Order: sequence, then C-alpha cells, then structure tokens
Amino acid sequence: MLIPTPHLPIWVAALVVVGNCEIDRESIVRQYNLKLNQSHPYSPVQIGNGNFAFGVDVSGLQTFLPHNTLSSWGWHNSSLPTTPNQTAISDFTGQDWWTHGRLVNYNQPNPAEKDISQWLIANPHRINLGRIGLWFGDKNITENELAKPSQVLDLWEGTISSSFSWNGKEVYVKTVASPDTDTVAVGIESQLLGSGDLGVFFDFPYASGKNKFDAPFVGLFNATSNHTTTLITKKNRATISHTLDATTYDTQIVWESDAKITRTRNATHRYVLKPEKGCETLAFTATFAPKAKNSRVSFADVEESAADWWSDYWSTGGFVSLPTSTNSSAKELQRRIILTQYLLAVNGAGKDPAQESGLVNNGWYGKFHLEMVFWHLAHWTVWDKWDLYDRSIGIYDRFLKSSYDRAKHQGYQGARFGKMSDPSGHSAPGEINSLLIWQQPHPMWFAEMEYRKSPTQKTLQRWDKILTGVAEFMVSYAWYNQSTEAYDLGPPMYPVSENTNPNQTINPTFELAYWRFGLDVASKWQTRQHRAVPASWRTVKENLAPFPIQDDVYVLYEGVEDMWTSPEIAADHPGFLGLYGWLPPDSRFNLTAFQHTVDKVYASWDLANLYGWDFPLMAIAAARLGNGEQAIRWLLDSNNQVNEVGMPEGGNRVATPYFPASAGMLLAVGMMAGGWDGLEGPVFPEGWKVEVEGFQRAM
Repeated sequence: MLIPTPHLPIWVAALVVVGNCEIDRESIVRQYNLKLNQSHPYSPVQIGNGNFAFGVDVSGLQTFLPHNTLSSWGWHNSSLPTTPNQTAISDFTGQDWWTHGRLVNYNQPNPAEKDISQWLIANPHRINLGRIGLWFGDKNITENELAKPSQVLDLWEGTISSSFSWNGKEVYVKTVASPDTDTVAVGIESQLLGSGDLGVFFDFPYASGKNKFDAPFVGLFNATSNHTTTLITKKNRATISHTLDATTYDTQIVWESDAKITRTRNATHRYVLKPEKGCETLAFTATFAPKAKNSRVSFADVEESAADWWSDYWSTGGFVSLPTSTNSSAKELQRRIILTQYLLAVNGAGKDPAQESGLVNNGWYGKFHLEMVFWHLAHWTVWDKWDLYDRSIGIYDRFLKSSYDRAKHQGYQGARFGKMSDPSGHSAPGEINSLLIWQQPHPMWFAEMEYRKSPTQKTLQRWDKILTGVAEFMVSYAWYNQSTEAYDLGPPMYPVSENTNPNQTINPTFELAYWRFGLDVASKWQTRQHRAVPASWRTVKENLAPFPIQDDVYVLYEGVEDMWTSPEIAADHPGFLGLYGWLPPDSRFNLTAFQHTVDKVYASWDLANLYGWDFPLMAIAAARLGNGEQAIRWLLDSNNQVNEVGMPEGGNRVATPYFPASAGMLLAVGMMAGGWDGLEGPVFPEGWKVEVEGFQRAM
C-alpha cells in the first residue's frame, strides 16, 4: 500500500478543542517558575542569552558549586605535541579505506599519528570563563550552614532571586544576564556587607581540554602555574585579563557603590570585591569578552533589558496550553514545554549550533555536531521563532568552502559537510565522524521550511549555492551498482544509529529516504529559479536502491541480520522511523510496512538504552499515524526523564543535559500543535482540551 500524502482518522482532530481566544501566556509561564531550597549537584539554574550562560547554585552565584560560565567565543588550544613527526597539523594524514574500487582518504585517527590525531580531536575546546561566588572572609562556609535557603527563577523576566540567612543575618541576591552581551549583573543586600563579612570573589581556571566529557564542572582551578591573570583598577571598575597559552580574554567588572577589588592572599587567580564598611548593598556587572570595552552598564540596565527580552520571547511565536488541571500527563508535559523553552533560549540560540550539553558543561570538548543541527534548530521553525533560528543557520554558508574542500580531497563533487565541529569549520578526526552521512540533506529541510515561511527570491538566493553544493555531493556519493541497476549508499558508512559494521552497511532506510527528499528539494530550488534540473539529480533520485524491507517490516539497512534480536542494533537510534513523521511520506513509502515496523519497535527495542531524541522521533511517527495517546506516552516515557530544573537526563551513555532531547520534544509538540501538510492539527489524546496559537505548519 503506497501513501503519497498524509492521512489521519478524522476523530483525531475532532476530539481536540482548540481555543479561539488569546492564551494568557504570562500566567502559564509563571506557574512553572523554579522554586528551590538547595543546589542541584549537576544541573545549575541558569541565566543567559544563547551565546552566554552563567550557572548558579542556591546562593544565586557559584559559591558552593563551581558551575560554569560558558560562551560561544571562549575556546582554547593546547600546545601542539612534541612527538617527532607529529608537531604540526600538516603531519596528520588520516587513513585510506577502499571505497567502491578506489582508495579514499578519511579524516580518521591514524595509529602511527596517535598524538597529533588526539590533538585535533581535542582542540580547540570550550573554556570556563570564570567563577563568581560569595566570599565569607577566611571562613570556609558550606551550603549546609545556611538557614532558610530559597531561590526562585522568574521565567518571564529571566531573573534569579536567592535568599538565605547566615549567622543570623539575611542575604538577598538577584542575578540576571544581559540579552545582548556576555554580562552577568548581580545585586546583593545584607548587613554582612556592611560589617566586612561578605563580598564577592572572582576565580579563573585553566582549560581542561583533555576530557572528552568535562562535566559537571569545566576547568582546572588547581593548575595555577599554567596561566596568568592581571588586574587593572579604576574608580568603580576593574578589568581582569586572563591568559591561557595563546588565548586571552578580559572580565570587566563595574560596581555602583564604594568598593574595592584586590587579589586574595594565597590564591593566584582569585580576586575579591568588597564594599566599604557600613554599605549594606552591592550591585555590579561582570562582562566577559575577548577584549574589554569601555562599558558602564549597570545592574538596572541589564535587569530592564532582560525583562523586555524575555517578555517578548514568551509573547511571540507558538504557544500551547494543555489541560493541566484535569490530567497529570498534560501537567508534566506543560512543565517540560515551559522549562525547555527557557533552557533552549539560554543554551541553544547562539551564533553556532549548540553542543549537545549546551552551555551547561562540555561534551565532546565543547564541540557541536552537524548531524545534531536538525535536532537543535528544527523546533524554532514550527514554533515560529525565526530570529533565534537565524542566529546559527548561517553555519552552512560559513562551512561551505571547507565542505567543498573535504569532498574534493576524497574525490567527490560538491560539498560534504563534516560532523564534530568547532566554529572554524574543522571536523574532528574519527571513524564515525568521517563515515556518517545523514547530516548532508539537513540544509534541504531547513531551506524548504524557510521557503514555506517566506517564498521570496531572497530565500532562494540565500540557499542556492548551499543546496547545489550538497546535491552535487549526494549525487557523486551514490554509487551505481551494475548488478542491481540501482544507486547504492555505502559502504563504507555509518547510519544514524552509528552501531553497525561500516564495511557491511549499505542502503540504510532513513538515509535513502533523506537522500530522495534532499534531491527533490534541490530540484525544486532549480525549478523555482527557472533553471533546468541537472539530469544526474533526477537519475540518482529515481534510481536509488529501494527502501529495505524484510518480512513486511522496514529494517535498518539492506541485508542486516538478526536486527530485532541484536543487543547492539536494537539498543540505539531507531532512525528508520524518521521515514514517516520527521520526513513527509515518500512516493515509495509503504504505510502497512511502516505500521508493522512501528509495532515491532514498540515490542522489541531496548528503550532503556536510547538517546533522548529517540523519544520525540517516535512521538512524531505516532502523531503522524494519528495516535496522539501514544505520542504523549513516548514524550513522557520513564526512560526519557527531565529533572526538576528542566534538564533532560542524557541516558546511560552521554552526560546530562542532552539538549537534542529537549529540542526534539519541542519539535514533536510543535508538529502536534501546528499540524503538517494535509492536516491542520492539532493531534493530541482524545478528550484533551488544548489551546494553540502561533505555530507554523510542518511538511
């Protein structure tokens, strides 16, 4: 049975009531303000703006736990190795693999070049810009000594209000981040300030670039001899310059009352800001930047601009109100939706795509993965928040030249995008890194969503060179198999799941569908610009190998053995479910086989070992099939946990948080709320009263 267009049972939408009046967004958002009375050991409460994030403990600063201060620009390179013949980047040669009768050079660690290979994997790495905390004199105060600790994150205004009592004296701390610069603003009130028993410390760590996962705390505070800090003071301001090898940046501190900053005794890189005696308030801003500017920004300035930005953020774009008073699942999903929207604005809306742990800690040395760009950015499109999407989507244009170079080096045409990347466009060496291919058609998905939003010549021109380059690579990569008279994908390659033998992996189901989708969009781009579609694009698209089916069930790749009982395969991304849901249905799509496939995954997949975005993937597929109940069950599956701070637990193989799960959840909810071609939406469980507004329909 072929299904060329989406179809749902009519009862799915009929039993959902869509509100006709404007949703009271502020009251809903504020219901989920975080209210804590202790620090979370690894999930900080954060403020930030997408390019900068400051994580705090229950004090409102980084007093008791060294939560991180991370940015888009804060990167560091370790010294190159001194091993003979491995002292320069040019000494790295990668490895050659036989690929359809020819040797292709892949960007993979070479055993004979172990040190320079590892250097390229680990460098550059993201750095913790510094720690700011409360100073209690020479007393080593612990969190357990505080009385009545209380902390509230006001989501609508983006501020953290913290309070506690120590030695019978109250302390109030308000913390907020600028929406425009890498600035944290802090206001403190306490009699302890006036007595000289309270101040603020600033401490600077060395980079810890040897750890693939640097979590929950980034940086080495005890490697004091490896780096330098210098202090320059003026009236009511100071600049601390921090140098780590070839990396230097500044922290500019501006305060509003009589106070003084000095280096502390016996602490090389720690400084303390203390008000003059008798002054019971201290307000200051700390701005991190590659080079300090002559800024006089005040606490009040930052607080006002943050309140304006966050109010606008919540008031625009998509919004969904679920029946929280009558349904516990709806209440939990609403909590996740609201907290996730806040966290992704802080962690996933920068000038580069987010790393998988955002700006909370470092995973994969702080680098971002180009295959994850879809899961980090797609939700912004259906939630109609294009301004945040626009911040990093330019990555494809920035990386286009290096991607052409990568393809040419391997003997292919067009542009081949890498995987584990830093802002320069360099892709880290790795077997999986160099053999993964499902990131290639992502630009087609984004371009088509943009064109639906803005079908203009400007949109066509913005994506033209990118789609052409990617399509040329996709066509060049596909190999014509004379025995089957079809074009194959692989080997060698890794599919979405990254858990197969690359020399045996051929024609994976999802990648075949995504290849056809991508070439179709690229062809539409040519037609829209009144240009002929290259014949090779049509030929490859129409003659790609068929989607592999065994016993009327879609499988991971052609010829896979014992897929449903293999503990390795059935414990990773069920990427083939993206065939229907993530992607609109292909003309080759078989609905009966897909339903059998879904049933088989439900019955036999090892859910406890899945990554977070697998659950949104399954929810989208369930929703596309018209099963709103099952979609919600997947989003709230017991293996898909979201902690009290709103951060997704990463499962048993990755560090927390794992933000592709968060963004994937918003994509699923956005598609369920806004619908897709052939369905106006929404798709939620029977009987749920749901109000939605401001969503863009998906494909």
